[in-house]
Amino acid sequence: MTVTLTEKAEFRLRAFLQSSADLSTEKGIRVGVNDGGCNGYEYTLDIANAPRLDDLVEQQGRIQIYIDPKSAPLLQGVVIDFVDGLMESGFKFSNPNATDTCGCGKSFQAGDCTPAAVPCS
Repeated sequence: MTVTLTEKAEFRLRAFLQSSADLSTEKGIRVGVNDGGCNGYEYTLDIANAPRLDDLVEQQGRIQIYIDPKSAPLLQGVVIDFVDGLMESGFKFSNPNATDTCGCGKSFQAGDCTPAAVPCS
């Protein structure tokens, strides 16, 4: 499995999916990586009504996870958690591929990977 959700993250994502207007049976989350952020790559997490034609599709519990194939090498082994505290609330990504992360935890570097998300060497 490329992406793992903690129990808290899955619970929170199910709440988001249930509260949205379209209750499509293919509704899920799309996880990806874009060029940007203060370290080179930044995570994306969106609600999706259905997978795109080339998405990798995973199921965890009752959540469908759609992953852009170009992002998949950089997301291999990622754990998504939900943190709810006084100083910080939101989804937190733990990425074993990251060689450096920024202070906000929203962006990362990954070895000699290129912006096209070529697998790390």
